[in-house]
Amino acid sequence: MSEALTCDEFLGGKLRLWQPRDGYRAGVDPVLLAAAVPAEAGQDVLEIGCGAGAAVLCLGTRVDGLTLTGIEVQTAYAALARRNAAENGLALEVVEADLRDLPADLRQRQWHHILMNPPYFDRAASTASADRGRDKSLGGDTPLADWIDVAARRLRPKGALTLIQRIERLPEALAACEGRVGSLIVRPLAPREGRSPKLFLLQARKGGRAAFQLAPPLVLHEGHTHVEDRDDYTAEARAILRDGKPLPLRH
Repeated sequence: MSEALTCDEFLGGKLRLWQPRDGYRAGVDPVLLAAAVPAEAGQDVLEIGCGAGAAVLCLGTRVDGLTLTGIEVQTAYAALARRNAAENGLALEVVEADLRDLPADLRQRQWHHILMNPPYFDRAASTASADRGRDKSLGGDTPLADWIDVAARRLRPKGALTLIQRIERLPEALAACEGRVGSLIVRPLAPREGRSPKLFLLQARKGGRAAFQLAPPLVLHEGHTHVEDRDDYTAEARAILRDGKPLPLRH
């Protein structure tokens, strides 16, 4: 194993991913994102900003028969996504491109599902990381509205956009969806019972007209505090993270 990389297990070991030891590293967020995508066999899926492939490959591991595509601007991460797909026996087309300057052939295509984990921090209001790859993944220089606009344009009619983001950027995300996608549903992600949510999952449909829905939070950890070094995920979170169970947003 390269000293610059680690090989980490996801979905209870069903998926193994190479990641930079010191750059941006996927945790539970892409697993939760993938679990929230209501994809079915025979459908095509695009991840915008796929990094090393954690989310899109979790989805491909969980649901058979999908056609998977990822867009990634950073060469090193695009190469890792291709390697991870190959070593896990999954077919993934990885296109190295800036989402604001997609190749002509991609601009002619549409997908049933688009998922994305846009950079969590608004670079205009945060401090850059010393690691350039990590900084691009966490902050980047593309407004959240641009991510949502590109996704809306690339969705098939009635196609679904699913994204994960920090809770303080919820107003920004909702505003960006206005006039682009509808039938919005938000499910907050709370670290523990009684704690304020830190993240949210948002799902929207192209051409959707249903009323906005706010789903009950998914609580990730048991108890009010972390008391020892052990896995303290709730049963629902553990089933999603370890067993590949879906995380439905719509009931």
